[in-house]
Amino acid sequence: MEFDKLVSSIQNTHEELQLSAVKAVNQSLTLRNWLIGLYIVEFEQNGEDRARYGEGLLPELANSIKIKGLSITNLKLCRQFYVAYPHLQSAVKENLANSSSKGIRIGQTLSDQLQTTDNKDTTIHQTMSDEFLSTPISPKKLLYNLSFSHLLELIPITDLKKRTFLEFETIKNAWSVRELKRQINTLYYERSEISKKPDMLSKMVKQTAETIAAKDIIKSPFTFEFLGLKAKDVVYESDLERSLLEHLESFLLEMGHGFCFEAKQKRILIGGEYFFIDLVFYHRTLKCHVLVELKVDEVKHEHIGQLKTYVNYYKKEMMQKDDNPPVGLLLVTNQNKALVEYAIADSDQQLFVSKYLLELPSEEELIAEIERENNVLREQAVIYR
Repeated sequence: MEFDKLVSSIQNTHEELQLSAVKAVNQSLTLRNWLIGLYIVEFEQNGEDRARYGEGLLPELANSIKIKGLSITNLKLCRQFYVAYPHLQSAVKENLANSSSKGIRIGQTLSDQLQTTDNKDTTIHQTMSDEFLSTPISPKKLLYNLSFSHLLELIPITDLKKRTFLEFETIKNAWSVRELKRQINTLYYERSEISKKPDMLSKMVKQTAETIAAKDIIKSPFTFEFLGLKAKDVVYESDLERSLLEHLESFLLEMGHGFCFEAKQKRILIGGEYFFIDLVFYHRTLKCHVLVELKVDEVKHEHIGQLKTYVNYYKKEMMQKDDNPPVGLLLVTNQNKALVEYAIADSDQQLFVSKYLLELPSEEELIAEIERENNVLREQAVIYR
């Protein structure tokens, strides 16, 4: 065996088995959420004391189970998932049967509940006569190949033909969640329907499509909550970003201008999608939140837009009556330069300059700190090399 082949063999084995392990975790997450949806729907329909809770069922349930990641919003998603994908039942039963044979027991109640749904019509694809859909995607294949985050993007699609088309394309092309979302938003299904050469369209899409990787699944907030991980353990993009954020956190706290640390990788929910803010502080003197976003590449318009979205979210959802509008700091660094941009949820920029910049670190101070840390990392890289 040649050395290059040895390296390739080890790398390929690692990547394949890593992805297999991540998919196994995701299957368990998907199974759990489907079963939670089943439990909720069955209780709403047949629970002896269901009338006692009514619309307050999910808030009461979230408060009672106290499981990280199962908020009211996520319990609603579980219910929607079950309602949209009842035909996963056979795959769920098979998977649980295999698990039970290995000593993992869910309980007899679950078996009884699944038994009661056996007579329900789950062959929703049978009416689809198109040649493309002549062989529906098996529930087992859906469960194994689509992450829960993929399925959440598909749940709102009520046109079953469209949803099946996107399921098929996602599996065939190994689309990432972001790629699936992009294809939905750019009307790929609709364009394929009216295209005279759909095969050519498919090839063009495949050439530029972003494919899924193990890190894409494990970085999902649903996955790390399911595994009991903290956001900061999984969302960093690089050692550079991690190091810069850690030192910026210390730098801001040491400035002595009233910074109080609140969170790192703060998760917020906007329009059904999770976002993470790198650092969140509260400033005692200014009486406002300070949101810090770090990008280790060149500044882009979407970076500024993202920060402004976070600032506006905090103004609407987190700002107290006696608070001042939140401030955003966008810190951008690449190999040759650093850049600092400010954002505020207030149209009076002159007020911002006079009121806020006196208490916040100047652009020069922030840039100097970023470049200082960058230089330290470069020196370390040379030593280790």
